[in-house]
Amino acid sequence: MSDPVNDLLVSLRDKVMGVNESVLATSDGLVVTSDVSKTHAESMAAVAAATLSLGNRLADQGSTGTLREISAQCSTGHVIVTAVGNRALLAVVADDGLDQAAFRREIPATVTELRRHLDKDVAS
Repeated sequence: MSDPVNDLLVSLRDKVMGVNESVLATSDGLVVTSDVSKTHAESMAAVAAATLSLGNRLADQGSTGTLREISAQCSTGHVIVTAVGNRALLAVVADDGLDQAAFRREIPATVTELRRHLDKDVAS
């Protein structure tokens, strides 16, 4: 039986050129699900949660509103951490060929669907 939450991660990889891996985690760094082959999901979840926490502090200090995303542009790719509501995050690993326009187009719907599934799990 297919996992609809994991299917969303696979769909993001399939739809956006350059997206290689992703980890959905709680805001305190516990893995919910992942679509990874090389990345250690538990380590990525923990570091992404710490990064998102620091990003929230930056947003508070800068009085810039609610943090949506933190991005690290590296020598051979990107790591993008996106808030999925207040309780979760999505860490995406992409290569240097990331289609950023497609990523920007797809990520809002992906986050909305992830939130819907996570909210449904909490309500159950």
